[in-house]
Amino acid sequence: MPVVRSAQNWGACNLPATPRLADLTDPSALRKALADATHVVSTAHARHAQAILAAAPAAAKFIFLGSTRKFTRFPDAHARGVLAGEATFLASGRPGVMLHPTMIYGAQGEDNVQRLAALLRRLPFVPLPGGRRALVQPIHQSDVTRAMLAALARDWAGPTTLVIAGPNPLAYADFVRAVAAAAHLAPPRIISVPATLLLAAAPLTRLPFVPRVRRSEIRRLLEDKTFSIAPMREHLGVEPLRLADGLGRTFGS
Repeated sequence: MPVVRSAQNWGACNLPATPRLADLTDPSALRKALADATHVVSTAHARHAQAILAAAPAAAKFIFLGSTRKFTRFPDAHARGVLAGEATFLASGRPGVMLHPTMIYGAQGEDNVQRLAALLRRLPFVPLPGGRRALVQPIHQSDVTRAMLAALARDWAGPTTLVIAGPNPLAYADFVRAVAAAAHLAPPRIISVPATLLLAAAPLTRLPFVPRVRRSEIRRLLEDKTFSIAPMREHLGVEPLRLADGLGRTFGS
């Protein structure tokens, strides 16, 4: 039974199920919506874990969606919220798992690959910090869904966490080239720019005719975001899509 905040938004999805309405900031409505739940799957931000745990029946099992942002050296509100939600869940003793995906792409309206493709259509070159060598390991939306379904089917003795990611890491510059190719764009001209210069220029991207890039995004381009997927394979039995295949689905190529 889906639990959603907006009946109007749910109706726009044209799905057959009738939802229950509740807002995560309304404990009474959330408790009513989850009153008979045996399994709770949350795709809300992990910071809401405390509210969901408090509202759900004592015997319920949980699947939460976190983020590998929790590992960043440059924590922001998003990362701190993931860490807080994870800590609350682990301290609760309740059975289930919090899945921490890497960069998710391929969903309708996602702000990663499709935003990058939109930027590549407008930029004469792509400036990247850190010598363009930072590694990423993006995961396709369909693999996130498969991981959540597999986690739902598994018995968890207590609270645990698990990273889910794409099959192989690659340099961000190669990721940019792969997105351009899948989107049928010309090979991008990628240049290495000192991070300090990009950080200083970031406020200029607030102008309406300049693609918006946040300082936090620039800082994260300095980090390697790579993870072993052996635990994902072992516990969930999910073999993630190759990037080329995922991008092909995303851009219909």
